[in-house]
Amino acid sequence: MMLIYDAQSPAPRCLRMFLLEKQLRLPATTIDVMTGENRQTPYLAINPAGQTPALRLDDGTPLAEAVAIAEYLEERHPEPALIGRTPEQRAQTRQWWRRVELNITEFIHNAYHYAEGLARFESRIPVAPEAAEGLKRVARDRLRWLDGLFGPDPYLCGERFTAADIWLYVWLDFGESVGQPFDHGLPRIGPWFERVAARPSAARSRALLSSARPA
Repeated sequence: MMLIYDAQSPAPRCLRMFLLEKQLRLPATTIDVMTGENRQTPYLAINPAGQTPALRLDDGTPLAEAVAIAEYLEERHPEPALIGRTPEQRAQTRQWWRRVELNITEFIHNAYHYAEGLARFESRIPVAPEAAEGLKRVARDRLRWLDGLFGPDPYLCGERFTAADIWLYVWLDFGESVGQPFDHGLPRIGPWFERVAARPSAARSRALLSSARPA
């Protein structure tokens, strides 16, 4: 039976929001990343990288990385489509998803490790506190760059709400909560953020899967 290893962290929240939009309920257990449970032997036997989320497949095979898990679940449960129904739609979603992840959210992530989350992470991973402010500056710059690429439609992929929107929204929301606010005055990203925040899955995705209740 499938089992999700969930955690109170942005990447697992991306997966939770994805599942909510899919209206897909899967069994889950919570890994306490605040105490470092994800770096202990039992969890490392599931995901040697020590990251969350992870998914145990029906045959017991573990699958890690939120993006890979979302891709897998979309193939298993194609409707409603959050990546795409056609090769062209899927390619467009992945284009924006990569732009978001490589240019913005990875910088937010690492800046958090090196600044606001330093006390938590300095004993667990290599850190570079001197890089934190530069990483935050790059994330802000690249968000302005993304705003310039954003078309007139409501979502990154036009009229389609996709996994790319989920990824950007969750990480910007996380940034707001850890002292990395973004410019809500950006002409495209500002209204887009409020539009995504109004979706029921945005608020509901804050709750861990093991404690979530049906709508």
